[in-house]
Amino acid sequence: MRAVLARRHGPPESLTVEDLPSLKPLAGEVIVAVHAAAVNFPDTLIIEDKYQLKPELPFSPGGEVAGVVKALGEGVTGFAVGDPVIAACRWGGFAEEVRITPDRLVPVPRGVSMEAAASLMMTYGTTQYALQDCAHLARGETLLVLGAAGGTGLSAIELGKLMGARVIAAASSEEKLALCRERGADVTILYTPQNLKEEIKRLAPDGVDVVYDPVGGDYAEPALRGMAWGGRYLVIGFTAGIPKLPLNLPLLKGCSIVGVFYGAFAKRFPQRYAELRAELVEWLAEGRVRPAITARYPLEEAAEALRVVAAREAIGKIVLTTALGRGEA
Repeated sequence: MRAVLARRHGPPESLTVEDLPSLKPLAGEVIVAVHAAAVNFPDTLIIEDKYQLKPELPFSPGGEVAGVVKALGEGVTGFAVGDPVIAACRWGGFAEEVRITPDRLVPVPRGVSMEAAASLMMTYGTTQYALQDCAHLARGETLLVLGAAGGTGLSAIELGKLMGARVIAAASSEEKLALCRERGADVTILYTPQNLKEEIKRLAPDGVDVVYDPVGGDYAEPALRGMAWGGRYLVIGFTAGIPKLPLNLPLLKGCSIVGVFYGAFAKRFPQRYAELRAELVEWLAEGRVRPAITARYPLEEAAEALRVVAAREAIGKIVLTTALGRGEA
């Protein structure tokens, strides 16, 4: 099988594409033949040893894929060879095969493409957990989404609207904002760190109830200053760097700063994770969520896809496709 490998920690160009022996399942394991793998910002961190998860070298990045079951280990039930599945694999997904346990698999809903299925769990799962369990977003509240044209940002727009919120989408170009409006944002902000606070006040004079922040950096403090009393500030990630925030602001506004670590949540609360995952897959099957896939790269060009994401040039969701996924195998 072909696989993208990190043999040393470094930037995307340090990755290699190699031919490796096909995987064999151990007891309790499933081998999935990958059709599509989503590209996410954490993938750019894990290859540089800057992420919470630290797999041993060598490894393949890639935390979510879709494909078909190729082989079952002893004792595995509930799946059969040939079943189309979504796999939340943490890492290892940038390869033609991935080894996984069945608890991290769900069937691909009928009529859903492999690319859309591969683009669900990390971004939409994180957002669903953030908005439902961390922020308790209520119908009629105002949700501000930073970095709104990225994969996580667009998922926040969709799920925010699904939950009945008024959604303000903030992004750095008119092209990005057009996509945000297309995906359901009520109003948009063409933002800089300097104008964000004023734009929030213009669109939400009493402040926003929930901030969804995958960006951090210099955007965090003005967004926090735009919070309503009792608001919830969701810390999703730091594509623009880790900010330092004045803690007098949560006191003055009676608001909360809430960290969102979806992977740790899934490990600590597997039953709740499974409940949320089932709901999310149902929404995908019903067409209530639609991943905005805007670019596709062959597996062999994973380094370029990661470069685009790391440089914050991506709009929407990027996926990698294998030869099998492209119908070439």
